[in-house]
Amino acid sequence: MGITALNNTNGIAEQAAKATPFKAQQDFSGALKDAINKVNEAQISSDQATEKMVNGENVDLHTVMVASQKASISMSMALEVRNKAVEAYQEMMRMSI
Repeated sequence: MGITALNNTNGIAEQAAKATPFKAQQDFSGALKDAINKVNEAQISSDQATEKMVNGENVDLHTVMVASQKASISMSMALEVRNKAVEAYQEMMRMSI
C-alpha cells in the first residue's frame, strides 16, 4: 500500500459537494476493495517467496523476510482500519436522534 501525495486539495471540496450518496458509496467500496486486494497480493507474494525458499530455489533469505514483513504489516493495518470502522459504526448506533 503506497502513500501518495495530495495534489489539488482545492478540488476535493468541490467534488465532495457534487457527489451523490450513491457515488460516494461506490467510491468508498471501490477503495476498500482495492486495499483488500493489495493486502491479498502481499500475502500471496509472501507465500510464494516462502515456498520457493522451502523448495531450495535460489532466493535470498532477506527477500523472503521483507515480503513476509510487508504482508504482516499490511494485514495489521487492514485489521486496525476494520477495528476503527466497527468502532465508528457502533458509536453511530449509540447516538440518539
